[in-house]
Amino acid sequence: MQINRLTQQIQFIIEIDRLKQVMRQTLLMDGSRRENSAEHSWHLAIMAIALAEYAPEGVDIFHAIKMLLIHDLVEIDAGDTFCYDVEGNDSKAEREAQAALRLFGLLPADGGRELRLLWDEFETGETLTAKFAAALDRIQPLLHNQQTQGGTWLIHGISRDQVMKRVAPVESGAPELWPFVLQLIDDCVAAGYLKETLTLKSQG
Repeated sequence: MQINRLTQQIQFIIEIDRLKQVMRQTLLMDGSRRENSAEHSWHLAIMAIALAEYAPEGVDIFHAIKMLLIHDLVEIDAGDTFCYDVEGNDSKAEREAQAALRLFGLLPADGGRELRLLWDEFETGETLTAKFAAALDRIQPLLHNQQTQGGTWLIHGISRDQVMKRVAPVESGAPELWPFVLQLIDDCVAAGYLKETLTLKSQG
């Protein structure tokens, strides 16, 4: 029985290696290539440690780290959906729910249940810890776009209003970081990294 349990756990570990092949729209900060989803998850987990002092009272940092490390595993099956892709986001929830069922189902029942609960908590975004984790997930691409002089924003013609809507969860999830986010966006608009208004190109 124990051997079968270990076999399931090893199979899951082998399967999640595929996350390294899922490419995101975000460029690495040196602009050399696109980031993959495994790199994104690792970066967020380190952010949770580095920025723990800005977490609201009641946030469990270790729990947040676990959520951040597993929140994008579903992209192995569902792929990465660009946050500004309106059509793609229409089917995102269904695709990712099916992926969660398969991927977490590879583990023994107790382990799969634990990861599924973490994933559901992040997706629902109702707990203090989930809100903090989601805030970090919104801040990280901002830093990438700022460091790449507009990077993905310029490629896709993204506007300030779109970014403001995207980062809105930071205000409640990490309120101490909200002034930093607002200043970063203002600085990016002033530098020409981010468009002030929506263009027809970004609507299409």
